[in-house]
Amino acid sequence: MAALADLAPDDLVLVACSGGTDSLSLVAATAWAAERLSLRAGAVCVDHGLQAGSPQVAARAAEACRRLGLDPVEVVPVEVPADSPDGPEAAARLVRYAALATCADRLGAVAVLLGHTSDDQAEQVLLGLVRGSGIRSLAGIPPRRGEVRRPFLEISRAQTHASCDELGLVPWQDPHNDDPAYLRVRVRRALIDLTTDLGPGVRAGLVRTAALARQDADYLDALAADARRALGDLPWEVGDLIRLDPALRTRVWRAALTDAGVPAGALGRNHIAECERLLTAWAGQGPIPLPGGYAVTRRSGQVSVSGPHTVN
Repeated sequence: MAALADLAPDDLVLVACSGGTDSLSLVAATAWAAERLSLRAGAVCVDHGLQAGSPQVAARAAEACRRLGLDPVEVVPVEVPADSPDGPEAAARLVRYAALATCADRLGAVAVLLGHTSDDQAEQVLLGLVRGSGIRSLAGIPPRRGEVRRPFLEISRAQTHASCDELGLVPWQDPHNDDPAYLRVRVRRALIDLTTDLGPGVRAGLVRTAALARQDADYLDALAADARRALGDLPWEVGDLIRLDPALRTRVWRAALTDAGVPAGALGRNHIAECERLLTAWAGQGPIPLPGGYAVTRRSGQVSVSGPHTVN
């Protein structure tokens, strides 16, 4: 498995396993690869507690991982906030990733493997188009981010199904995957319709779009990082910001605000747009309120960020 080729013998990798087709297929592939690469392979089964019987589902997933030879295998129950402004899917994802990171740190794992496939990638790109989220969203799901790795991004969902069938594995079928209340499910169905109408190349085209967009987004992010270093610490001169290209400036805003303490998950396009108006449509407007009690202010030709504990 190419995603593990850079690891050293005896390194520990963890597979995030829900018991579904993709993650169960990844468990089997990891067990096979770990033996040949002299790696240690374990699994984490996160119980989100969002459905009746979820502890039993997580326990069955863990047992399947053990039967395939993974060790250690842990079941981690988490609590998903019911009042998240970003919805239950985003809230579940945040607590799941936090649980995986905590487990990896405690167990000394060097990598956490997730079972996203090329179908997930195509759906993510289509979802980004629907939301109008910009080039970073069109870049889709990254193959790697920190300790997280996704070895199956070039493998189709049909292949993971075939793998489970061949190995005699019985995956869990998550009823949420068929619930149209979730936007991702509706996007998945729309992609099926597009494939029917336009041909099987639709998925491959969306996956190629993600790869190309990621190259461009990474390059712009690097330029924005250089621009931010040149700006120095806040406050910043309005004239220095205006001289930046908008494609870089919006990235500078986002990085600076999250570094100042603004919650990244709550920082939306509308917040960045209002910060931009301090530069491009200045009419003496007051501080721009941001999530977490933060604010951006323009005063005397400079912009600054204040936080909930700022002493004026």
